[in-house]
Amino acid sequence: MFKSILFPTDGSELSEKATATAVQFAALNQARIVGITVVQPFAMTPITDAGVVVDVGDFAVQMQEAAREHIDKLAAAAQIAGVPFEGIISTSTVPFEEIIEASKKFNCDLIIMATHGHTGLDKFLLGSQTDKVLSNTTLPVLVLR
Repeated sequence: MFKSILFPTDGSELSEKATATAVQFAALNQARIVGITVVQPFAMTPITDAGVVVDVGDFAVQMQEAAREHIDKLAAAAQIAGVPFEGIISTSTVPFEEIIEASKKFNCDLIIMATHGHTGLDKFLLGSQTDKVLSNTTLPVLVLR
């Protein structure tokens, strides 16, 4: 039924737990997984409380390294299960748009996402990439908590 599954991961504990379900679902459907991690760049040079300027270049390198680790963990889980895998790291200030674009680019027919389940003020302040994907894609989305 599903042949190409997009699985966004942010490396959170919740995403890591959802990895097992996504990989198992892909294996049952004999589908491939396309893993995506979206790195959000700093919009400005941050200054800490001590008045120290954070090196944006170092931050970008650290974020890319963390994203690579997230993708590598997903790749390892897929390999163990014998599931074909492609991994991408994207940089954007608007992650949900990158997720939707990746689903199109890689001809995915399902998106599996974890959600933190923020409600109320947390949801307003933090936003929900899952909600935004749900509202802006025509693909089915399997949401895991």
